[in-house]
Amino acid sequence: MNIKDIVNRDIVNLTNCESEPIHIPGTIQPHGFLLGIKKGVSRIDFCSANSAEFIGLRPEQLLGKLIPEIFPAEQAAAFMQYADEEIIDSARPFVFSLNGTFFNTTVHQSGPNIILELEPFPDGTLNLPNLYNQTRNFVSIMEKSSRLLELCQDIADETRAITGYDRVMIYRFDPEYNGEVIAESKREDLVSFSGQKYPHTDIPVQARELYIRNPLRMIADINYTPVPLLTIDDSPEKGNHSLDLSLSILRSVSPMHIEYLKNMGVGATLTISLLLNHKLWGLIACHHYSPKILPHYTRLSALLQGHFLTSQIAVREVAEEFEIGEEVDKALVSSLTLLHENENFIEACHQSPSLLQLANATGAAIYYNGKLYKNGLVPEDGELIRLFEFLSANYANKGLDTDRLLDIYPDAGAISKFAAGIIYHSMGSGNGDGILWLRQEKIETINWAGNPDKAILPNEDGVRLSPRKSFELWKEIVKDKSLPWKKSETNAASSFSYALQKHINFQVIRAQEDKNRILNEELQMANKELANLNWISTHDLKEPLRKIQIFASKVLDREDPDLSAQVKDSVERMRFAAEKMQLLIEDILTYSKAGTIEKVFKNIDLNLVLSNVLAELQDNIEDKQATIHAESLPYLNIIPFQVHQLFINLISNAIKFVKPETQPEIRISVSTTTGEHIPTDKAVAGKTYYRIALADNGIGFDEAYSERIFDVFQRLHPAHKYPGTGIGLAICKKIMENHNGFIHADSIPGEGSVFSIYFPTE
Repeated sequence: MNIKDIVNRDIVNLTNCESEPIHIPGTIQPHGFLLGIKKGVSRIDFCSANSAEFIGLRPEQLLGKLIPEIFPAEQAAAFMQYADEEIIDSARPFVFSLNGTFFNTTVHQSGPNIILELEPFPDGTLNLPNLYNQTRNFVSIMEKSSRLLELCQDIADETRAITGYDRVMIYRFDPEYNGEVIAESKREDLVSFSGQKYPHTDIPVQARELYIRNPLRMIADINYTPVPLLTIDDSPEKGNHSLDLSLSILRSVSPMHIEYLKNMGVGATLTISLLLNHKLWGLIACHHYSPKILPHYTRLSALLQGHFLTSQIAVREVAEEFEIGEEVDKALVSSLTLLHENENFIEACHQSPSLLQLANATGAAIYYNGKLYKNGLVPEDGELIRLFEFLSANYANKGLDTDRLLDIYPDAGAISKFAAGIIYHSMGSGNGDGILWLRQEKIETINWAGNPDKAILPNEDGVRLSPRKSFELWKEIVKDKSLPWKKSETNAASSFSYALQKHINFQVIRAQEDKNRILNEELQMANKELANLNWISTHDLKEPLRKIQIFASKVLDREDPDLSAQVKDSVERMRFAAEKMQLLIEDILTYSKAGTIEKVFKNIDLNLVLSNVLAELQDNIEDKQATIHAESLPYLNIIPFQVHQLFINLISNAIKFVKPETQPEIRISVSTTTGEHIPTDKAVAGKTYYRIALADNGIGFDEAYSERIFDVFQRLHPAHKYPGTGIGLAICKKIMENHNGFIHADSIPGEGSVFSIYFPTE
């Protein structure tokens, strides 16, 4: 039988603890021994080299053997049943006895293997903890401790009383995983580590991952000699025989960590993970200055203390945050009340104390319409304005909170005295308006347990992590930083900023409404004046014009021989001018009524409307020998008399604007289209419209006039050849607007025009 060890010699060589495969060391600590079998099979595939020291059987006597061949049959059968359970309860170890020695056997699954870690009872007896008393003590501690730090201190004291270690520390991580000792229970002769910080490099990433997977870790003697794990080299599974010991109690420790502990002067340790939301919140770190083996159930009692504390971390943190939040909410309510009660809040109330209290800020500033409004301790105006301009340019569409402004704003060093940390919200006006809460610089002295920079040493590949040689107090002064903002403070600032922005928008809207109201009043007055003008046009102007026409006709009808031809010509011109002015007045009135008359819609057959129009234009059609071809028109919801006027104007123009000696020909067609195909940006995309096209063979016009042709008084041809007022097409456009429709003209000079009118189908 060929036996080989599975020692991972990459760990033995001190290179870089940040990349050590510490979960597969291939060795264990010597205060117990290890066996490994396949799940569901009792054959021993792995064995630690120290088995003979505990049960008198060497590895070569164990490897390849079955569990019943080593242990009494009754125990072996009970164990196989225990190991085959779907979930193995590590808190309830299996107990083997051999040659009068009892072994606590911690069992867990590692891939396809079942790992057995056998430890003899330290004093030869099985001492179970008094869980009732331990739980009662914790409840008592929980009731009297109002703060998390107080609870941590009591847990440290209780854990030391249970375990007997020389020093017990509660160690909390910051977001970068630098650790701080927040509670400590120790021998009186030991130097205190309370308040000291340890850099994140002291516990590399892969070590933190193992602390999450395995919440309890013990080193009985840091001066131990690692015990190799052995396996049969000619087993069917050739190749890599590494064994994942992530969940192991006996797993050997990184040489880096051993060196680190030796540099601290520690002899034995116990570490308990404190998890919050599946992340490593901190550790209970127990140190002893000589070797110490802690019995299994005492370890579980210590682990229970960790579970007790973990159960309270979130509760206590939330409770403490809630206390702060209550005060913040009171200040927020007070500020919002002032905002709602004061129309001009920025001018009148920007120095309100509650504006600072809602974020526990030392200063606040509002920049609005190019003016600064300051509260509390703030930088000079020029520095503040430059800061607002920077924030507006870089954080216009999102809020910002930071306790170290220098990280994002290069000029922050000059204003750290007032604004080391800020909360910023833009007020979205596009001109730099915003609101700031400021916190003064809080110069902090950090007590590091040794220089953290000494944990990173240069090597041929660049740098490597290394166990530090010194843990003497090393102080670091941190500047340009404020106290961190709590979530309740940033939430309150965000809520107030939103309310202030709404308040400002409401003021702007109300000011615009006042302007619109004044403008509306002016328009109403103008409409009254226009109505008076309409009345004058209808009565006071039309009546004299009729009299002029009548008198002119009488003069011409008399054929008085005393009247010269020149006089008769002048009278004829006067009568023609009066008729033209009367026609212009009537068209102006028609255009005015098209926009002001009450819009009464009816669902009508357009064929009937067209028939009435053609009947009205019959004399004109016969006189010009015009031909009109029309497709069947749809039913539409329209203002009947206006659509009648629309057809009158369009068909009359088609008959009028033709070349001499040409018979007018008009074709009316119908189709449907959607808004995106109508030549105007006002049409609704996807909406369906009827397109009624009137195509003629007239004189046409230049395409440059396709829009201007619908303007009032727009004439493209000489009045003496094609008489008219230039208002007809403007009336057509107004009618289509009344129907939420559109009119468009296409034309080729000398060939004809197509006037398209678009009615919504619904």
